[in-house]
Amino acid sequence: MDSWRTAIVKADETDIWLRGFDVRSLMRDHGFVETIFLLHRGRLPTPGERKLLDAILVGVSDHGAGAPSCAAARIVASGNRQSVAAAVGAGVLAIGDEHGAAGAACMALIAGQLETAAANTESIEAAAMRAVDESRARGTRLPGLGHRVHRSVDPRVDVLFTMAAETGVAGDGVRFMRALERAAAARIKPLPINIDGALAAVLHDIGFPAQIGTFIFIIGRVAGITAEVAEEYARERPMRIRIPVEYDGAPPRPGRENQD
Repeated sequence: MDSWRTAIVKADETDIWLRGFDVRSLMRDHGFVETIFLLHRGRLPTPGERKLLDAILVGVSDHGAGAPSCAAARIVASGNRQSVAAAVGAGVLAIGDEHGAAGAACMALIAGQLETAAANTESIEAAAMRAVDESRARGTRLPGLGHRVHRSVDPRVDVLFTMAAETGVAGDGVRFMRALERAAAARIKPLPINIDGALAAVLHDIGFPAQIGTFIFIIGRVAGITAEVAEEYARERPMRIRIPVEYDGAPPRPGRENQD
């Protein structure tokens, strides 16, 4: 059997190296956010990159017990008091295309449209208009725009974009999302940039590939999921979650003995 290959971690009896950095040095002189960046990019972040990644992780950490990831975790915790991992895992497994993965889809949209614009010597505004028109033609939603709770403004977006500007990170990703928001308002209706669109723009400008959008959401949301599970165990009785269910199927039917 061929050996597994990895460029991430090397460990022996006395030492651990993460991407070539001694873990003891990382523990003393750096932090978790820097280590996340190191593990995924192979280098330590600049101070601005570290601040932005930290802000993104805070921004996605929790959005209330009703969010699918937190709701799923609390339901499992309500019925399973023996496995913290099962409850937390259920929350992570609820993350997908409709919840938490829109950031990755938005990063792919940004990268694709900017690449096309560069090849055709188009403006970012023209690329944003094309993205909206293509979405309308397909009958699909634009990732990174609109929010079921924050209908007029997502409070996290301006924080990230302001920090990105202040740290010199803001680039074409941020400009594209601003243009996309304007294009959607002109072609469809006002749809504010949401946290997925903001983190997608910032992570694109930092240089991450699209898939990191989902990975970063998972890393940040686990903090909230674990807190939700801990609260469920500490404050609520087992099996307390009873979801209201309204039956709308067939009415009661006669049994076999009544058909003769």
